[in-house]
Amino acid sequence: MRVKNCTAAIAFYVEVFGANETFRIQEPSGRIGHAELDFGKNFVVMLSDEYPELGIVGPQSTGGAGVGMHLHVDDADAYLARAVQAGGTMLRGPADQPHGERSGTLRDPFGHEWYIGHTIEEVSPEEMKRRYGSI
Repeated sequence: MRVKNCTAAIAFYVEVFGANETFRIQEPSGRIGHAELDFGKNFVVMLSDEYPELGIVGPQSTGGAGVGMHLHVDDADAYLARAVQAGGTMLRGPADQPHGERSGTLRDPFGHEWYIGHTIEEVSPEEMKRRYGSI
């Protein structure tokens, strides 16, 4: 992930998602060249500050997110509320989904979109298709 103000982004992800910073390379100027955050369950995000001189820019500089991340948690409502309280923007509030998850979508203060959800029921692929009307 490329972000403006990587230090603030790391603090946000630690506060909101409970990520653990495991590694950081920082220039004397303070710019972060590489950092790693462990979100648990084999989910590691690598991020850096922008390096526009190398064509490395984040969504705030390009005008929108090019990808979205899906974070599976124990309580989506609580994570979404915490993210909004910490400066995120709710794009779609939490709701029960036909694929068996309760989820919502938010944009973090750095322009990245997060789909946050937790399982409410196990749904087979066939049932998902039926619910979506594609069988």
